[in-house]
Amino acid sequence: MKTLYLLCGLLCDERVWEAQANALRPEYHVRVISFGNGEDTLAAMAERVLADAPASFALAGHSMGGRVALEVCRRAPERVERLALLDTGYEAVAPGEADKRAVLVDQARLEGIGSIAAAWGLPMLAPGHRDDPALVQAVFDMVGRMSPAVYAAQTRALLARPDATGVLRSLACPTLVLCGMQDAWSPPERHERMAALIPGRPQVRLVDDCGHMSPMEQPAAVTSALRAWLGASI
Repeated sequence: MKTLYLLCGLLCDERVWEAQANALRPEYHVRVISFGNGEDTLAAMAERVLADAPASFALAGHSMGGRVALEVCRRAPERVERLALLDTGYEAVAPGEADKRAVLVDQARLEGIGSIAAAWGLPMLAPGHRDDPALVQAVFDMVGRMSPAVYAAQTRALLARPDATGVLRSLACPTLVLCGMQDAWSPPERHERMAALIPGRPQVRLVDDCGHMSPMEQPAAVTSALRAWLGASI
């Protein structure tokens, strides 16, 4: 059975991939990895994946997890059979980004991680999903399972991230680039630029009525896109 890694993003745990993991487990050995063990660099996160993984595997990353996936490809491209990048990015830190992130990290330290659930979590959802009580509660609960220390460590990793343009240009495996059409955090235009950097013809999927939390907001559409990607010829 082929192995599929699903990498979680900032303040996300296994819940973010729950629908996809449940759907794909009959066909694949699915491993969901969240980064709450104190890793504070993308390199350390990538090495954790590589230490756990078999000689070859499929790799999907959401949000920060997509950046980790690109770091895995930087370090061991020969082991990645196929790559999926969801609601993520590839550029280095933008001007002013550190200050914006510091505000929420400081709030989490002073008031507790639950205090940023609405400030951080709601904008991640498409406007039409922000009044879905079950979805909103699932996102808030996921944030609440983290801690200020985890949030700070993940933020340090993101603020020290390298530019991954060269990694995208070097990809030689079947690749999926997926984004919610209403993702205000990492918009479709960024994903179109990513796809243009990838050699060959990557699969590109823009999911309507969907924000940054695509695996939770549109689970069926994301699962369908992953199935098509996993079935693509090598």
